[in-house]
Amino acid sequence: MEREIIYVGDPMCSWCWGFSPVLQKIVAQYGETAPMRLVVGGLHAFDTDPMNDEYKARIKHHWEQVAEATGQPFNYAFFERDSFVLDTEPACRASVVVRKLKPDALLSFYERIHKGYYVENTDTTKLETFVEYADKEGIDKNAFAEAFDSEEAKQETINDFTWCQQSGVTGFPTVVLREDDTLAALSVGYQPFESLEPILDAWVSGELSVKKQVEAAQAADADENPPQTTH
Repeated sequence: MEREIIYVGDPMCSWCWGFSPVLQKIVAQYGETAPMRLVVGGLHAFDTDPMNDEYKARIKHHWEQVAEATGQPFNYAFFERDSFVLDTEPACRASVVVRKLKPDALLSFYERIHKGYYVENTDTTKLETFVEYADKEGIDKNAFAEAFDSEEAKQETINDFTWCQQSGVTGFPTVVLREDDTLAALSVGYQPFESLEPILDAWVSGELSVKKQVEAAQAADADENPPQTTH
């Protein structure tokens, strides 16, 4: 049986930044048994309007909530920017490019975007930023820039967004457990590691089967809602 942990997030999603230490622990503890695949969600993809004061206030409130719940640091100097367009597609696409060029560097690269946006007040919508981060991961700058601008990378990023929609993922971060062709959500939204650890322990040991759980739920649903017949 093939197992995989699918992490669905956005590098410019504050709750994903809050979840980052949890994700690191999951990968460190379970990555050998169940490799992690990162799918980008496109939280504010293709936004074109500059952030107004109301939008800034709303986002700032989210940051404050995440900081309180998770202890992750935030740099509120971000909100002094003028005419900033919060488009997360470029950051998502940059992650998709690294996923293809150097998969082993993906989590570290993704974390660099998180820190750049939330702590270092860097513009994580610009190619120049991603080229610098890619270089730090040992990826050739020109190869990265060429891949980033390719139609293939743009389409693959949209494919990730589409997968999220078709899979019913409505919020980030979401962690999905896969057994062969069966998928089941481990968590939707932020959860501390301590809440997820016993479930993951049971899953990797074989004590908990996603397949059996889904089959049981489907059988129960069928019992409650038998097919309607007409006479």
